[in-house]
Amino acid sequence: MRKPIIAGALAGLAALLGVGLWQMLPPEPETVGGAAIVQVTVPELEGSAEIGARAFAEKCAACHGEAAGGIEGKGPPLVHKIYEPGHHGDIAFLLAARNGARAHHWDFGDMPPVEGITEVEVAAIIAYVRTLQKANGIF
Repeated sequence: MRKPIIAGALAGLAALLGVGLWQMLPPEPETVGGAAIVQVTVPELEGSAEIGARAFAEKCAACHGEAAGGIEGKGPPLVHKIYEPGHHGDIAFLLAARNGARAHHWDFGDMPPVEGITEVEVAAIIAYVRTLQKANGIF
């Protein structure tokens, strides 16, 4: 009579431990940071745009997404008509990276300055973003 009770208690304990361990696991990669806000077509990259892609991945992608498509809950897409050259010129990107930017188009909050970024890196990132924009019909 005691064996079924002990077996049931052990099964219940194992289930509780399993749930507890499951909750301690990190989230799946696709749920980290949210979904992309816009889908971006990435063209063949070369020259400064290719260098900029690497710098963007290191300095910007955590908030603006892998291909500048933005991340829900984190940061806006840079491949968006708001950031076309006629509205946000290249200097706006440089100033935002250097000084941060006050939130004015989106509800993500203010952008802090990008720590340790150089003007050379920003120039390459701008080349990358402008290449993405052009490939996605924004110019």
